[in-house]
Amino acid sequence: MSSDLPTLRWGIIATGWMAGMFVDDLVLQRSNPNAKHVIQAIGSSSLEKAKKFAQEHVKETQPSVYGSYTEVYNDTSVDIVWIGTPHALHKQNCLDAINHGKPILCEKPFTVNFKEAEEVIAAAKAKGVFIMEAMWTRFFPLVRELQQAVHHDKVIGDVHRVFCDFGLDNGFANLPKGHRLKDPALGGGSLLDIGIYALTWGLLFLDDKMGESATNPVIHSAQTLVDDVDVTTSMILHYPDTRRQGVLTSTMYSRTDRVFARIEGSKGVVTIEGGAASIPEKYSLKLKEEGAKEEVHDFDKPGGGWYFQADAVAQDIIAGKKENAIMPWAETLRVMKILDGIRRQSGAKFPQDE
Repeated sequence: MSSDLPTLRWGIIATGWMAGMFVDDLVLQRSNPNAKHVIQAIGSSSLEKAKKFAQEHVKETQPSVYGSYTEVYNDTSVDIVWIGTPHALHKQNCLDAINHGKPILCEKPFTVNFKEAEEVIAAAKAKGVFIMEAMWTRFFPLVRELQQAVHHDKVIGDVHRVFCDFGLDNGFANLPKGHRLKDPALGGGSLLDIGIYALTWGLLFLDDKMGESATNPVIHSAQTLVDDVDVTTSMILHYPDTRRQGVLTSTMYSRTDRVFARIEGSKGVVTIEGGAASIPEKYSLKLKEEGAKEEVHDFDKPGGGWYFQADAVAQDIIAGKKENAIMPWAETLRVMKILDGIRRQSGAKFPQDE
């Protein structure tokens, strides 16, 4: 590995399943990395959990382990913290890290609503601290290439419709009452957990702009609520000026097939497949013209692909930037405002909305 690569020493906040996936990817040996990542510290709700996590996921080095998050924020050898706590804790975790001057990569959804996201970003801006929402799918080379192909090369002509579904069969009915997916106070339900990915595919391919430059669609939505959280959400995005539509769905009752998305255009169709809408693996292009053969574009990668966003963050921090161009603050705020509107229209409410 080239010594010229930017290096980040990470502090990991929370030690759940997602933290394990993220850390496993960061320490993975890759042939052409764009940054070097070191797991410097691990913080958990107990010292025992932190030690166990380190033993299972960080075997080549010896990170500092802490039984609190504050100790990670106070660790001067930590360059940046990754926050992977339940949705409803993101706001306070981010504010605490910002108060200690730590750059942040915070898991999606950034917070549970727009109001909280606005507060966190304002605090980061005032403190001069880098912060980014970890919408990792946007950083996949497949997504970047497909955006170029659809919006700039116009391989399928004018975009007409986008479909995307993210469904998981997670045994929702059998989850305990206090589980994060069942508790409104923790931002429970399918929309913030997985529906945000379906929404992202729609936003990325129905418009070629982001944040304040993007066209905000007219949205019609419906939710099925169980125990005050959504188990199924359906969203229709309508762009009157371009006459484009997106049909985007999420559910905790049934797992989506490998082909999870479809982009229809005047000249052809793109289908996207992978283990889930968060982890695209390949896309297929089929033009309408007679005799056209289907083109399949595979994107092999080691691990899960969490390192693409981490590499981008490393490049930003080394360059002295405070936000990322692929997932800028304005785009995070726009997505949070859309999610709020969907819930307001369809019924799901969180205590933090008051």
